[in-house]
Amino acid sequence: MVDVKFEKPQMSAAQLKPVMLPLALLCGVLALWLGWAGVQQHLDSSRRSDLASERDAAVASAHDALGVEHKRLREHLDAPAMQAALTAGDLKTAAAELTKDWPGASAGAVLPADLSLDYENLPKSGYGRLGAMEAAIVADKPMAAIVRDGGKPVLALAAPARVGGQLVGVAYVQLPLQRISDGIDKADVDGSSYMALRQGGYNVVERGDAALSNGAEAMAAKIPGSDLRVAAAVPDIAGGPLGLGALPCFIAAVILALLAFVLMRVRQRLGHEAPVVEEGPVQTLAETMIASPFDINAGNVTDNSLSAAPRAVSIDGGIFRAYDIRGVIGQSLDPGVAEMIGHAIGSVMHDQGLTEIVVGRDGRLSGPAMIEGLISGLRKAGRNVIDIGMAPTPVIYFGAYHLRAGSCVSVTGSHNPPDYNGFKVVVGGETLSGAAITDLYQRIVSNRLHTAAEPGTLTPRDISEDYVQRIASDIQIDRPLKVVVDAGNGVAGDIGPRVLAAIGAEVTPLYCEIDGEFPNHHPDPSEPHNLADLIKMVARLDADLGIAFDGDGDRLGVVTRDGQNIFPDRLLMLFAADVLERNPGAMIIYDVKCTGRLPGHILRHGGSPLMWKTGHSLIKAKMRETDAELAGEMSGHFFFKERWYGFDDGIYSAARLLEILAAQPQTPTETLNGLPNGISTPEIKVDAPDGDPHTFVERFRNEASFEGARLSTIDGLRVDYPDGWGLVRASNTTPILVMRFDADSHEAMDRIQTAFRTQLHAIKADLKLPF
Repeated sequence: MVDVKFEKPQMSAAQLKPVMLPLALLCGVLALWLGWAGVQQHLDSSRRSDLASERDAAVASAHDALGVEHKRLREHLDAPAMQAALTAGDLKTAAAELTKDWPGASAGAVLPADLSLDYENLPKSGYGRLGAMEAAIVADKPMAAIVRDGGKPVLALAAPARVGGQLVGVAYVQLPLQRISDGIDKADVDGSSYMALRQGGYNVVERGDAALSNGAEAMAAKIPGSDLRVAAAVPDIAGGPLGLGALPCFIAAVILALLAFVLMRVRQRLGHEAPVVEEGPVQTLAETMIASPFDINAGNVTDNSLSAAPRAVSIDGGIFRAYDIRGVIGQSLDPGVAEMIGHAIGSVMHDQGLTEIVVGRDGRLSGPAMIEGLISGLRKAGRNVIDIGMAPTPVIYFGAYHLRAGSCVSVTGSHNPPDYNGFKVVVGGETLSGAAITDLYQRIVSNRLHTAAEPGTLTPRDISEDYVQRIASDIQIDRPLKVVVDAGNGVAGDIGPRVLAAIGAEVTPLYCEIDGEFPNHHPDPSEPHNLADLIKMVARLDADLGIAFDGDGDRLGVVTRDGQNIFPDRLLMLFAADVLERNPGAMIIYDVKCTGRLPGHILRHGGSPLMWKTGHSLIKAKMRETDAELAGEMSGHFFFKERWYGFDDGIYSAARLLEILAAQPQTPTETLNGLPNGISTPEIKVDAPDGDPHTFVERFRNEASFEGARLSTIDGLRVDYPDGWGLVRASNTTPILVMRFDADSHEAMDRIQTAFRTQLHAIKADLKLPF
């Protein structure tokens, strides 16, 4: 046998020495990093503890102050003079008695319990005052709220007024805000922390760094006996490496520092001689690259086929609409136009210092070519593009938040015919509309476009499962509901049913195969005839509910088991009541096409209603301006800021609807049919004379005459009577007039429609009207 010996290789001192220095430096750097992380976490813990103490003191101060004022209110209502005035029905004297000998009290009022006078005097009487009194009646106890008086916030108290246990009215009084804000005003809040008195989503009083406002709910504390709370925040300090706390960070830092010291000492003791290594011929850089070629673009998924010079493609200014870009493929839109639009959007981003943007498309046949042009233009401007592929518009909006890009473009024709396409654009968290859309066109025609020295990158990404899990992690329905989903062959056909199944619903898909030709029916749930098949399927399967999405998934339609089409303005009533349970006093926005019963419903649930222009980007801009928690349009767009991101999302709205319905003891049909209702029409669409709806509506607004009605020109012309209303406005997406009518009775409906028919025919005698 041959005796084979294996010798353990040994490293010489010369071989060990070069390794010691990098290891020591690495240990030293890690020690400093961990030490710094430990210090930051310790300081953060101290700041949070101190701020929590200040917050609790502010809450206690406000609670004590409210207790004092509630006691005064009860004493004034029980006083003999007040009881005598209430017994006699002398509410004017009762109002005077309410503020008597009450320092700082003002605006005292005692009103009949039906609050009819305040409703008739809106908006002069004030939504805040009316909301506070409604809340006191609903809760049957004294309530406190913050309202605006003369543009300034004040403390409002309201309580039921009784004589011998019988409700005879509701009392209201205003007090200086300082009564409850004094604790916050005196709190030790420096520029590195934040504290606020909040009502719903409204910051009444703020102290410290307002940039921390968005994260302040994590440390919010409710003021007992009210719907107010004190929110607080300190800068968000990330956890230590590997999730280590402050003490483990300190311990690890000491160990690594000692290890670095030992390594340096060992290195000093090693020999200084190293064996001579014979070197070969030195290669030049060119020789090295030839010998070991590599891809200089490795790691980036990019497309180097960008055109070297701009194409000479004309562009139609008419496609730049009020709240998005929309046109017809082969006429006003093609990939060259898409490239110029992308270049313009990228130039706007460059001006704002934004680099990342998410893009996606719906299921239209023109989508791949359009998005290729868009991406080319964005990259030409040096923007880094994340392409999430075929996805509903709300998933693309979600991607802008989830991937921390802040900007996105959805290539979609929405609910328009198959030959349409367009762009919904968000830059820096703001949906472009109005002048911002027009500016894109002006940039193109005046060549105010930024061309980067190097094109931006292109990275594909699939976030569909992230979207599903984000919703499912927040919403799980209390009991299973059987739901039929009709996507109209639009792009929501895949992910919409997945989301509803993930929250616990039993889903049956209908026309959920994505097909850009929309072979079964047009993907527009605002048109009742598009819901006919869904109604039949719900009845056939004895399902609880039917859900319909539009072409790009940002709008929602709903039908009940008994075949009723629940119009979106009635759905908004249900959503508003749910949101206001957790956010009393919150602003709820609705568009000019919504029912006149909606604002009263919002007020009765303690909210502040606001009517605004139609258009998803216009509504979102108004939400940011007013800090509204919820908004909705008659077209089926719903915008949840509470628990979501504030953008319009038909899929998420469907999930919230199922959450609400599953929590009710009644069936979904009973709950939905129980919402306030009257006589109303769906949206009526009439071809605009000469294809120009805006010119016709402008003339109608200037020349039409409606006696005894209140006119609103926020968007088109809305004419409100005591028993109903009518509307004519110009569509911003297609060349049509949009009309709607709503009334308390058939007689009122006939009268209002006759008045509109007369005025419309006075301007255009041959205008074809379907009513």
